[in-house]
Amino acid sequence: MKCFFPFKDKTKSKKQGAQSAPELRNQSKSSDLVLDRATKSSSSLPSPRSIPELYKEKEHNLRVFSYQELREATNGFNRLLKLGEGGFGSVYKGTISPEHGQGSPIVVAIKRLNPRSLQGHKEWLAEVQFLGVVNHPNLVKLLGYCSVDGERGIQRLLVYEYMPNRSLEDHLFNRALPTMPWMTRLQVMLGSAEGLAYLHQGLEVQVIYRDFKSSNVLLDEQFRAKLSDFGLAREGPTGDRTHVSTSVSGGVVGTYGYAAPEYIETGHLSTHSDLWSFGVVLYEILTGRRVLDKNRPPAEQKLLYWVKQFPADGKRFSMIIDPLLRGQYSLTAARKLAKLADSCLNKNAKDRPTMSEVVEVLKQALQDSEAGTSSENRSFEASGSKLAKRKPK
Repeated sequence: MKCFFPFKDKTKSKKQGAQSAPELRNQSKSSDLVLDRATKSSSSLPSPRSIPELYKEKEHNLRVFSYQELREATNGFNRLLKLGEGGFGSVYKGTISPEHGQGSPIVVAIKRLNPRSLQGHKEWLAEVQFLGVVNHPNLVKLLGYCSVDGERGIQRLLVYEYMPNRSLEDHLFNRALPTMPWMTRLQVMLGSAEGLAYLHQGLEVQVIYRDFKSSNVLLDEQFRAKLSDFGLAREGPTGDRTHVSTSVSGGVVGTYGYAAPEYIETGHLSTHSDLWSFGVVLYEILTGRRVLDKNRPPAEQKLLYWVKQFPADGKRFSMIIDPLLRGQYSLTAARKLAKLADSCLNKNAKDRPTMSEVVEVLKQALQDSEAGTSSENRSFEASGSKLAKRKPK
């Protein structure tokens, strides 16, 4: 992912050879928020605690691994166990022993930071911070980390629960995988919306995810959606503020095609920014098309421009539905989803729905779609179980 992270970490590394917990309390963005809260004169109620403050209460829940443990867990970071690669480094499938030595080995995903990646180091800190605090069935679980400054350089690794069915992106766009059926698509989007609603409203402090896209929606053995990659997450505005500001001088942080227009233009972030990204992915699951596809004819390369020709209430609307669904979907629910996507993609950020409202619409769309899809889902999930048993390439 090509992006920059405006998280100004002013912490110093400890002496080489030391294994240490992530130093989060001095990061400038979070410190500024704490300072702002402390100096507000209008507050008669206790100020919400920041993510670093909440993290300090829960950091003991994360397991601290040695570098050697994780090296052995991945057979020396064997390329045959590599699950993916990004600007931060690589992710490997691994097997670790239970924390207290009792029980069966645990299959995990291990993200190894490229030591030369400044972007990755800042994202690593943010992931430990946010995932050390959040707890929701639709958010990927962080099991622990490794932080070592030694003779061989800086080593930063994260250990997550393993998600055997890859990502939503894989199932929408990889033609080698079984077509994801309509009901499963709706269930994945509902789970994603519930995860985002938790971030926006379910914590003491509001969290802006900032990088919602189909590749960051991972799928467990039951195809339950779990949001991953919290390296770009930010605390939301407090008090009477409507947004948090980020620098735009270094370019937009995130992935092209998913970022909200007001964020691109001004650097202003709010939970409304996540709603825009959600609307983009809704159209991806409706159409089976990427937000940007240069292999298509010029008029069809940009998904959001192309779908405008087929409004939800129009007679030609069904022409945008993913042909791989072969008509196995509810047209009523599809129109409902397109209207929901349009509301999420409102240019006026304040007119977008809340994520709680999105959850309710998706629940209704699922009810509209229930008839005639159960056998199709069973067949797909059986295919997914076979996929999960394959050796990673």
